[in-house]
Amino acid sequence: MDKSKLFSGLFVMIGLVTIGFHISGAVEKYRSYDRTVNVKGLCEKEVKADKVIWPVVYKVMANDIQTIYDQIDANNAVVKSFLVKGGIKPGEISVSVPNISDKYANEYGSNDRAYRYIATSTITVCTPDVDTVLKLRAEQAELLKKGVVTAGNNWENTIEFKYEGLNNIKPQMIEEATKNARETAEKFAKDSQSRLGKIKTANQGTFTIENRDSNTPYIKKVRVVTSVTYYLKN
Repeated sequence: MDKSKLFSGLFVMIGLVTIGFHISGAVEKYRSYDRTVNVKGLCEKEVKADKVIWPVVYKVMANDIQTIYDQIDANNAVVKSFLVKGGIKPGEISVSVPNISDKYANEYGSNDRAYRYIATSTITVCTPDVDTVLKLRAEQAELLKKGVVTAGNNWENTIEFKYEGLNNIKPQMIEEATKNARETAEKFAKDSQSRLGKIKTANQGTFTIENRDSNTPYIKKVRVVTSVTYYLKN
């Protein structure tokens, strides 16, 4: 037999065996990367609203338009004085143009009403001083004593409490949610007799801000859920 052919065949065989070992190792490594676990981490935090928008609404009625405007001017002065003395800054108060309804001009209305004109006036407070607004809302009877009857809280003039400091607590909440996700993943890995590897993918999730409950809308619940996928090792 030709020795050159013998050696050539031997080298080819050795090469094929070597390639086989490499392919086997690569397949095994690929399979290890294919094993993952997806977990979610939750973080919730209660915070106090840092901004409030409070519309103070009242109505006046009269049979001539000049009387309507005189009453509005007088009542606006009373309301603004009440607010400023209570701790609201003048720059945090805005007065809207009154909405005046002429009942005689309404073809669907009745002309036998006691007053022809009904005006609705709104004075809006926009302030970060939530505690002061809560205090003043509880003292609105002082306005009634001075002849200003404020409207109740309904869908048209509801008070709004907002939380605008989300960026200040985002990093801490994401860190806590991610930590919770890792703890869950480590527990899963232990139960499956595996070891936790590196992160494959991670999704921060969306922050939501809701009222804690209907009775205390000035207390907000901030929530975020992160989703993390880890590799598992043998």
